[in-house]
Amino acid sequence: MSSITYRRADVDGFNIFYREAGTPGAPKLLLLHGFPSASHMFRDLIPLLCDRFHIVAPDLPGFGGSDMPSPKVFAYTFDHITEIIDRFTEVIGFDRYALYVFDYGAPTGFRLAMKHPDRIAAIISQNGNAYEEGLSDGWSPIRAYWQDASPANREALRAMLRPETTVWQYTHGADVNAVSPDGYSLDNFYLARPGADEMQLDLFGDYKSNVALYPAFQAYFRTHKPPLLAVWGKNDPFFLPPGAEAFKRDMPDAVVRFFDTGHFALETHAKEIAAAISDFLR
Repeated sequence: MSSITYRRADVDGFNIFYREAGTPGAPKLLLLHGFPSASHMFRDLIPLLCDRFHIVAPDLPGFGGSDMPSPKVFAYTFDHITEIIDRFTEVIGFDRYALYVFDYGAPTGFRLAMKHPDRIAAIISQNGNAYEEGLSDGWSPIRAYWQDASPANREALRAMLRPETTVWQYTHGADVNAVSPDGYSLDNFYLARPGADEMQLDLFGDYKSNVALYPAFQAYFRTHKPPLLAVWGKNDPFFLPPGAEAFKRDMPDAVVRFFDTGHFALETHAKEIAAAISDFLR
């Protein structure tokens, strides 16, 4: 089994932290994490796949060990994050790869796929949404901010940054006794850093750009029909099972698998998801 190495890449002056495992020359797999996490969310998955793939899992700009400049000098938008991750893939030589996307990683990865369809060998979406029917009522406070970016509506979103909310995201719909505190404790550490709250609130506001791009993402799926596997925690309070099923509307050959867990499905079902990925990519 290949060990994980911890590296940093200089992406045009921006520092990106990433985890790497596997053998260069093996099929490439790029793992993109979600909110409010970082590449540590893949700590159980990577060892299960690194004997077959060359795996890279970066921390998105502003997350984990990557640079987190002040929102006063850095635009925290999904377009900007994608630009940096796009250059990151070029810096590390990922010219063609399978793409694993989760939560925020999905709109980032789908932007990459639209820009470089020739680079995408396959897509694994783990609770990574691209359809309106996948959005639950849990988005209502954020939708209110999209419609009226008032200080009051922005302030109301701070409830989503509280430590107890992070724990709830990990445990809702999951076997609580199977969820290690490691993931949400580290997430809460990162969320407590000075300036992290304003950065995250900016991204909540910009998430409306992802929903606006759903028709473009879907057009990419219909046009290019990448092999796609959806592995979904069916009890996710944010991204509903119909969002997973909807992939088959644009890609009839898409494979959809549901697991009896919540949003952070890897916390409880890493082995099952790794097996599904291995079967799919084989």
